[in-house]
Amino acid sequence: MTRQFYVFGLAPLHHEYLNAVRGAEQYQWRKLFSDDEIVWFPDRPMKELLSLAEETVAGCNGDLAGIINHWDFPSSALHPFLCRQFGLRSANPEAVLKCEHKYWSRLEQRKALPDWIPDFCPIDPFAKDPLAQLTIDFPFWLKPVVSHSSQLGFRIEDEHELLQALKVIRADVRRLGELLNTALARVPLPEELGPVDGNWCIAEALLKGKQCGIEGTVVNGRYHVHGIVDTVKDSHNLSFTRYEYPSVWPDYAQQKICEAGEILLRQIGFDNSAFGIEFFWDEETDEFRVLEINTRISQSHSDQFIKVHGVSNHEAALDIPLERHTDFSAMTGDFRCAAKFMLRRYADTTVTRIPTAAEIEALESRVPGCKIAILVDEGMRISDLASQDSYSFEVANICLGGQDQADMLEQYREVAAALRFEFSDGRGFEPFQFENVRY
Repeated sequence: MTRQFYVFGLAPLHHEYLNAVRGAEQYQWRKLFSDDEIVWFPDRPMKELLSLAEETVAGCNGDLAGIINHWDFPSSALHPFLCRQFGLRSANPEAVLKCEHKYWSRLEQRKALPDWIPDFCPIDPFAKDPLAQLTIDFPFWLKPVVSHSSQLGFRIEDEHELLQALKVIRADVRRLGELLNTALARVPLPEELGPVDGNWCIAEALLKGKQCGIEGTVVNGRYHVHGIVDTVKDSHNLSFTRYEYPSVWPDYAQQKICEAGEILLRQIGFDNSAFGIEFFWDEETDEFRVLEINTRISQSHSDQFIKVHGVSNHEAALDIPLERHTDFSAMTGDFRCAAKFMLRRYADTTVTRIPTAAEIEALESRVPGCKIAILVDEGMRISDLASQDSYSFEVANICLGGQDQADMLEQYREVAAALRFEFSDGRGFEPFQFENVRY
């Protein structure tokens, strides 16, 4: 009998990823919301989202084996409640919300690894005197306690920038904040959390160095890391420009963050779920810091795993319902390294031309393993793009593989230069996003 899995935010591209797992012919993938419905700032209340999800899953007329999530909040929070409702394996909701609520997460992280956690404090963006709440010094990073894709995150240099950022945050923070509040109402909350709900922010001391994430699973208490992915920013340290796999960090640094990940998840009581944990490493001081804990695999890493290992990281997502640990040590893909590149514009403008389908097909045919996704349309104001960070606009994704990093990065420069975008301001792509290419 074919085993059925519901997949949150199932888009056409994900079928390729899901079918790149071993034994895919034994599985059937069923859509649990489209990506537009669950990913790009859903307007529905959490109760309605959960009710619709329960109705969809209840309609399954076959062997329901599990539910897969590869997206950020709110599907990350819906997932454990839905699994509990249908008797499916997942982390318990309280453990998941300890990770999703960034202030609660920092409190737990500090108990486990105090030397790895930056100074932080909660900020009520609606307070009459928000400056009075600060207990850390400028500069710092400010973000909501729940967010998606680095949205509403700001580097704050002084009081003026804080007040300006809070104006922007106040206008939109409740969209996800109220979704989180509905989920928080379903679990016991610690006294130390105080009044900090989903509509608050957290200020954190700036983190220095290189950024890297471990991805893995905990199955019946057994902790396992299946991959380590470097997260690289532009040379101005503003926006992410690529996810590169496998990591080029030295072995001892990779081992340290893998060990730290287990300590963190044990503290939280996290079990029977996939996870991703982001770290910073300052080479000059050899200090490590925790950035955040995610409660899922990332679909942004799937193409890299296929290129390097020959199988998608969705193989690990299946480990939870199938009660196993997949071995990703074999590198049987066509490439030794791979990356997802984010091609960006940093100033708002209107798109007057995008590459044609024929141009994209020619590029993909010429460069082995190349996949190009255009994220804008002609005539579109790029500030209308959903789910962008506070400093740039992602206009295209380019997935590439290489036999070494230098080979792959040179291919990226060539492909990006060949993409014929035009913008109303007459400018091309800012060169500084291509400068920080070696890691």
